[in-house]
Amino acid sequence: MNSPLDDTQLGSCVHCGLCLDACPTYLETGNEAASPRGRIHLMRALADRRLSAYAPVRNHLDSCLGCRACEAACPSGVPYGALIEATRPLLEAARPAPARFTRRTLGRLLSSRTPRELGWAVVGRAAGRGFVDRLARRTGSLALARLAALDPGPRPRLPDVFEPPGEVRGSAILLTGCVSDTAFRATTRYAGRLLALGGIRVTVPNHQGCCGALALHLGDDRAAEHHLAALLSATAGPHADWIVPMAAGCSAHLRHAGRHLPDNASAESFARRVIDPLALLAQLSLPAPRHSVVARVAVHDPCHLVHAQGVAAEVRRLLSTIPGVTLVPLSESEVCCGSAGTYNLTEGALARRLLARKLSHVAASGATIIAAPNPGCLLQIRSGAIRDDLPVEVVHPLELLGRAHGI
Repeated sequence: MNSPLDDTQLGSCVHCGLCLDACPTYLETGNEAASPRGRIHLMRALADRRLSAYAPVRNHLDSCLGCRACEAACPSGVPYGALIEATRPLLEAARPAPARFTRRTLGRLLSSRTPRELGWAVVGRAAGRGFVDRLARRTGSLALARLAALDPGPRPRLPDVFEPPGEVRGSAILLTGCVSDTAFRATTRYAGRLLALGGIRVTVPNHQGCCGALALHLGDDRAAEHHLAALLSATAGPHADWIVPMAAGCSAHLRHAGRHLPDNASAESFARRVIDPLALLAQLSLPAPRHSVVARVAVHDPCHLVHAQGVAAEVRRLLSTIPGVTLVPLSESEVCCGSAGTYNLTEGALARRLLARKLSHVAASGATIIAAPNPGCLLQIRSGAIRDDLPVEVVHPLELLGRAHGI
């Protein structure tokens, strides 16, 4: 079997080390094998069959967050994200069967609507409740804090269409087949209503599913291709100007739909229209906010938003339109919080260290609100803040914009 790793891409790394200070796992561990150039050495050895994917090799490569911060720092343009994606199926094939089964099961539970809905039916009543907050702080349990961090209450059904109140300036498809919609339905509604306020007719197609990003993160490339092909089919109705996912990891993944499905005629067109809701809102002329939000707000920059899509200034520009908001800096705002798709579930120890690093900067910022423009980051940072009893609210910027516009 030939290696799926591209020799030209591997060879583009000159091992200069400029990526080291951008890599969250290297910053935390100081271990060369936990750096981009160290991992590229391992990938090349795997491709040349000088190494097998035995446990120590897998551990170093598994510890990669896939955050792509190294790509933003690299002067040679090494496509590290594509390389780590191609490596993960190789690692998966070499795992012991029980570990492989556990990871596949996790991926399927998170990627399938029915298991997610059943899971929500079990835990949803406890989500966001004060007694869970208190128990999480008392026990120091991050798992309980995650439960407390979920949006509380019922999840009202989304409309099939969010109609603009005035002139229609474009059309968008809102993607809702993600675990983020299960956990944070209110954020999805804010996105639809704010885009409609900006003149966009937003449709929500039925029978959407996961885009496949989580499966690919877990090394299940076949499942990832299946999910992506199904999503393209489910959204193949009337043409829309934009495709709007609700998670930065999803939008980063979908922007490369043509690479993942090279034989699908619609994949490239789909990929060109993918955009984060905040990036699209920044292009629109929203009316002036009707309400103030008096707060000191610091922005956490999700990896797949800032590094993979170059979206950062747009978030701050939108928040600066809200009366009463004072933007304050967050040190290492672009460094990963440890969420990274399923990373906080599969690589818990290092994820907790990265979360502790992020929370120390949150506490030092003096912010009263942390704006986290990605559901995974929102859950991770809010959970840590609940557990550590930090006097800070952690919300999606869409919620702050929604409050300001009376939504």
